[in-house]
Amino acid sequence: MRVFRMQRYSAIALVIFMTIHMIVVHYPPFHIDFSRIIDRMAQPIWKAIDIAFLFSVLVHALAGTYAVILDWDEAHPYKRTLAVAGFVIGIAAFVYGTITILNFQPPATAGILP
Repeated sequence: MRVFRMQRYSAIALVIFMTIHMIVVHYPPFHIDFSRIIDRMAQPIWKAIDIAFLFSVLVHALAGTYAVILDWDEAHPYKRTLAVAGFVIGIAAFVYGTITILNFQPPATAGILP
C-alpha cells in the first residue's frame, strides 16, 4: 500500500512540476530558448525546484516499475531484493542528478550574442 501511495503523491507533484516546467521553459516563445534556461539555472530557487522535480520523477518511475514487476507472480520471492535494488538505483540517480544541478555554472559568455 505504501508504494501505491508514493506513486499517487509523486503523480500530484509531477503535475505541479510539469506545469511549472512547461510554462517557464516552453510556453512564452513556443520553443526552447537556451539563454533563458541558463539564466534560470543560475538562480538557487530554480535549482531547488529542479531537484524536487528530479526527486518526484524518480519516486514515480521506480515505484511504478516496482509495482509492474510485482504483477508478475514469479517476482514475489524476490520482493525485498527488488525493493533494495530500486532504492539503491534511486539514491544513486538522485545524488548524480543533484550534483549535476548544483554544479551547473552558466558559461562566462552567457547572454552575449556573437
